[in-house]
Amino acid sequence: MAKEVKDPLLPRKGEETSVPNRTDRVFQKGNYWYFHTREDVRIGPFDSRELAEKGSNDYVGFAVAADPVVLNSLSR
Repeated sequence: MAKEVKDPLLPRKGEETSVPNRTDRVFQKGNYWYFHTREDVRIGPFDSRELAEKGSNDYVGFAVAADPVVLNSLSR
């Protein structure tokens, strides 16, 4: 099943102002794939882009539910 790719130039749900500059979280270094968190933490390596994207989505789910103290500890 193909993942729906959202257009980064379109506003997201709830955004009423201009669309901020967005970059792709997922990147490749050598033979492996990684993703950046909002806290600028690199997570990986993953064997494929698809696995890195899944990891990124899993992380976002974690970050939404996590206590702010836990998230702050990631940026140290």
